[in-house]
Amino acid sequence: MPQFPTKDHANCGMDELARAATFDVLPKPTSRASIAHDPATVRANRAKAMQTPLKYLTLLAVLAVFLVLLAGLWNMMRGTSPNLSQKLMRWRVGLQFLAIVIAMIMVYLLRS
Repeated sequence: MPQFPTKDHANCGMDELARAATFDVLPKPTSRASIAHDPATVRANRAKAMQTPLKYLTLLAVLAVFLVLLAGLWNMMRGTSPNLSQKLMRWRVGLQFLAIVIAMIMVYLLRS
């Protein structure tokens, strides 16, 4: 069984921590040549970085359209306030436009 040094209360084992081997968390680049400066590569990397947020924005916009559509239909079925139904349907059209714009941006970025 390995023997571990006993720690007195005064240093709480800090001397073992000071003697511990240190290492780099991230490797350091060996040269500047490892960084891509090609415009096509930079554009492709930007497109990849934008895809995930745009997917979530598209999903959020479609979900918002669906919820507003359901709220408008529910209000129309109850037959209470035609002004509220009209307002909800206008919101639905605006959210549909936003969802289509986000989807088109995503398609454009996926193409390049």
